[in-house]
Amino acid sequence: MKQILLTNDDGFDAIGLKALIEALSPLAKITVVAPARNKSACGHSLTLDRPLRMVNVDDDYYKIDDGTPTDCIFISLNNLFKEGYKPDLVISGINIGANMGEDITYSGTAAGAMEAVLQGVPAIAISQVCRNKCLDIKNGWDFALAKKTITNIAKQILEETFPLPQRRFLNINIPPISIEECKGIKITKAGFREYGNDTHRHLNPRGEEFYWIGLHPLIWQESVDKDCDFEAIKANYISITPIMLDLTSYEDIETLNTWIEKDNY
Repeated sequence: MKQILLTNDDGFDAIGLKALIEALSPLAKITVVAPARNKSACGHSLTLDRPLRMVNVDDDYYKIDDGTPTDCIFISLNNLFKEGYKPDLVISGINIGANMGEDITYSGTAAGAMEAVLQGVPAIAISQVCRNKCLDIKNGWDFALAKKTITNIAKQILEETFPLPQRRFLNINIPPISIEECKGIKITKAGFREYGNDTHRHLNPRGEEFYWIGLHPLIWQESVDKDCDFEAIKANYISITPIMLDLTSYEDIETLNTWIEKDNY
């Protein structure tokens, strides 16, 4: 039987993770290893300054105290599976909120998939874009389109093959619409995210200063061909972006060689 390992960055009891389990259980044996609490925007961070405890919540269901999604994948792949054996697929999500453009570098959801492909396991990160994050959750968002999408894609991967080479993963974003409203799937590039200053300065009761970082609105620069993840979501398409971990800017190597030679370093 095929095996899928799940994680997320919203915490082991998040509704998006529960929706993911429900969608994928008919396809494979599911193992869940997720953070004990919300770890949104923790990036691809690995905990090295303290020990971590993996707590058994239910059958094949674990939480890691104060662990990140990267910790969850690293620890589980090296401890929950027999030596020489790995799951067929890792899926991180369903995240509450978008992970598009440069936000991918902040994303704990994307980081779970990053760690999986570093360890040689095919991986997907999936996120549910929200019109109003709090309101969508309060109104009982059913994840119907996200569940249908991930079921179809996971089934194709398990029955055929993963479509990307090593150290690359699929980053999926689901528009905040019904199945009937969805226009289909677009293969996209990561968009050019624009950021503002959403930092709030406060004083605690002792007069000590502290800062609270808020959420930036989804603003981006339009691409020439309108082929980025933001634009696909805006047009009611599911966005699937292939992401690679090699961050080298190859087009700038020759420029730097010329620059170094000119100044005789």
